[in-house]
Amino acid sequence: MPPSPVLLAANNASEWTGPTGNNTYLLPGPPSMLIDAGIGDPAHLDALGRELAAAALDLVLITHHHVDHSAGVPALLERWPGVVVRGGGAGAPLVDGESFPCGSTTLRAIHTPGHAPDHFCFFDETSREVYCGDLARIGGTVVIPASRGGDLGDYLRSLERLRNLRPSSLLPAHGPIVEDPARVIDAYLAHRRERHEEILAALADGLRTPAEIVARVYPALPRGLVAAAEDTVLAHLRVGK
Repeated sequence: MPPSPVLLAANNASEWTGPTGNNTYLLPGPPSMLIDAGIGDPAHLDALGRELAAAALDLVLITHHHVDHSAGVPALLERWPGVVVRGGGAGAPLVDGESFPCGSTTLRAIHTPGHAPDHFCFFDETSREVYCGDLARIGGTVVIPASRGGDLGDYLRSLERLRNLRPSSLLPAHGPIVEDPARVIDAYLAHRRERHEEILAALADGLRTPAEIVARVYPALPRGLVAAAEDTVLAHLRVGK
């Protein structure tokens, strides 16, 4: 049987990260692996230490470089000096298709750009679970931050690639486990097509800037998320008509 992942909350709930903040996942191994680094919150480190008991933390795999996924690396290195960090700009880059043995299973790195150029998912080749980072989630959509390398075309191709893996479930970086991946991925693809048509309609009506289009397409958006919505609209505009 593959190792059972332990969900450890990064304790960084916010309007941006959602009401539960970031999820990190510990696979006991050996070797022990942590998916995403959190933000260095002491309670997160203590929970990780309790789960490891006397064992070392061997490897941290980071889905992408955004701070809520990678900022905890220095604190992890301070507490477990021998840990190897891969991905997210905090360690050696990940390679598409690279394998990481863990207990009786293997995780395979799957490059899934779009939300970020360096975004990776990790596919458990035994259970077919996918640690999907910020590629998909329940209870919200994913920002495509064009000003920071986000690319809508890449994102849609990454969703298709994920669907073609036929995952048994998705373990996202935010929110609950996705038990029906195909349905959720299809809903994401349909949502992006619908949003793109709304943006094209706004352009046809003479709106030109992301701010003008956000006011039309996202009329009830909380103030703190407006900039993210403008960045995602920019990603739609960049794929053309």
